[in-house]
Amino acid sequence: MQLDLGQKIRELRRRDGRTQEALAEAIGVTSQAVSRWEANGGYPDMETIPAIANYFGVTIDELFGYENNRDKKIDSLVKQIRGMNSRNNGVDINIDECLALARQAMIEFPTNERIMLSLAEVLYNAGYVRYGEYHLIDAEGYNVYDIERHREYSEWKEAIVIYEKLLKTLEVGEMRHNALEHLTQLYLNMGEHERALAAIESAPTIYGSYEYLRTNAFDGKRRAEACGEALLKLICASSETMIRTMLSYEQNMTPCEKAQSIRSAITLFDLVCTDGNYGIYNSYIARMYTLLSLYLWLNGKHDEAFDALDKSLLHFKAFEALCIKDEAAYTAPLLKLVKIDMDQWRFDKTHPHTEAISLAEDWPWWSVQEYSLVKDEIQADPRWNEWVSKLQQ
Repeated sequence: MQLDLGQKIRELRRRDGRTQEALAEAIGVTSQAVSRWEANGGYPDMETIPAIANYFGVTIDELFGYENNRDKKIDSLVKQIRGMNSRNNGVDINIDECLALARQAMIEFPTNERIMLSLAEVLYNAGYVRYGEYHLIDAEGYNVYDIERHREYSEWKEAIVIYEKLLKTLEVGEMRHNALEHLTQLYLNMGEHERALAAIESAPTIYGSYEYLRTNAFDGKRRAEACGEALLKLICASSETMIRTMLSYEQNMTPCEKAQSIRSAITLFDLVCTDGNYGIYNSYIARMYTLLSLYLWLNGKHDEAFDALDKSLLHFKAFEALCIKDEAAYTAPLLKLVKIDMDQWRFDKTHPHTEAISLAEDWPWWSVQEYSLVKDEIQADPRWNEWVSKLQQ
């Protein structure tokens, strides 16, 4: 402790251009005392420590050199919690252990925003993997959430409390965005529509998003790259919104209309990825094709339904092939400067939903009322087992 403390005092003093005499006078000791501390010949009295920290504008933890270790431990815990939590993607793999780790981290760092956010994210996920998300059809034939059932989820209620607390202190940025995104979804799940609207009142429009504004931060080659990245994310968001809109209509759209809507959502990617290189979005497109197969079947287009399932497999295999590469990039004219962050999308064979067989296990991925009408019929068709066999190859 003596070595670290003396060295830290010397570093801070030199950082600020202060002499030993100036420090000594400010805290009421002799310059010889300061010299001894820095030479490891002793250390300050405990009552002097706060004055030294205040003089240099640092915390006592920083003065003793604990801050860096503290940050490293928090970084490690957050990474571990999120890594464990990501494996519970629709399936309870280790949610109890993940929650226990997050709660223990909160005991050790009760006011740290990153730890709080990590716990809230695990609780958010726990509600889905333990109980699921349920929907009903209202009197007008539209899709609504089963709020009475959802209001019983203690994990979601606890997550709401944490997210609400975080939003009082979080500054604008990725952490606040993540908290707001999850909180509004939880409000929706529980029928708290006015609270959801109030929460997003200060949120920016699409044109105020980071991705969109980033295109105005550069010019030349860097702007072309930023525009390509924004274009991909906007296409994905538009596609997801089309699917959400279609699902919301429930009984107010025919299976034929729903199938066409999904095809249109897929086509959005074709408009940008004109050379067939869809990169990381192959996984999402594969899921859309599984949903398409359901509505094609309902529309009596059984051959087309299995064509959609085969296309789903092709896209997922492309995603698998991508994720084992060391580096990758898009190649379409509008995207040729956009590289893929391979560390973020590294393929993990231990993760659920990242093997092709998950396409059958999770079919049709989205929670839809028509699932029960189609499941037995489509899986009784001999082509279903043939398709599953292809997934396992």
